[in-house]
Amino acid sequence: MKSSSADQPAAPQKPARVFRPSTQKRREKALQDKRERVMKAALALFSQHGVNGTSVEQIAAKAKVSKTNLLYYFSSKEQLYLDVIKHLLDVWLKPLHQFSVEQNAIDTLTNYIKVKLEMSRDNPAESKLFCMEVVQGAPLLLNELESPLCKLVEEKAKVIRAWINQGQLDEVDPYHLIFSIWAITQHYADFGVQVKAVTGKDLNDPDFFQSTLSSVTHIILGSIRPE
Repeated sequence: MKSSSADQPAAPQKPARVFRPSTQKRREKALQDKRERVMKAALALFSQHGVNGTSVEQIAAKAKVSKTNLLYYFSSKEQLYLDVIKHLLDVWLKPLHQFSVEQNAIDTLTNYIKVKLEMSRDNPAESKLFCMEVVQGAPLLLNELESPLCKLVEEKAKVIRAWINQGQLDEVDPYHLIFSIWAITQHYADFGVQVKAVTGKDLNDPDFFQSTLSSVTHIILGSIRPE
């Protein structure tokens, strides 16, 4: 008698594919590395040609990924541009978050000027891109400037006002103090070509960096340092 199909032994099933933690981590790291490569390529091109002068194809080629792959991470060129701008804004504003009433005012501001000059030296493309966006009226970043940035500066202006009330600083408008630090320190990134054409040096020269830091600190803080 032939056995029925029900009597037949079941075919062995293939085990489900399981990603080991180490494999999963490698996949996640590879994806993160690719995303960062795209953003780095976009930053370089956007800072040179602006968002309108840069194509998705150019970014993909520079990042060494396919256009389809790029659009998997970012829905459009405009979204990629906005992500790059938001990231660099976070980086540029991070040192300002450190201000607190309990700190020594002159030491904190001196260190802030130093950090901002270091950022201009080490990240000139980021500064130029942000400058380009703001000069054009910040069409894609206006909401970020009007809400998170505005709130942060308002909070730190209150810290500076507290320092003044404590006698740590002479009278000064906190907003204009912050604007002055931004303007002078970022000048060495945004107009680095001009600085080097005039002086023959840039912030990569250690002696020139120290001289710049000393001069800028004196110019900004000299008139508000209590006697």
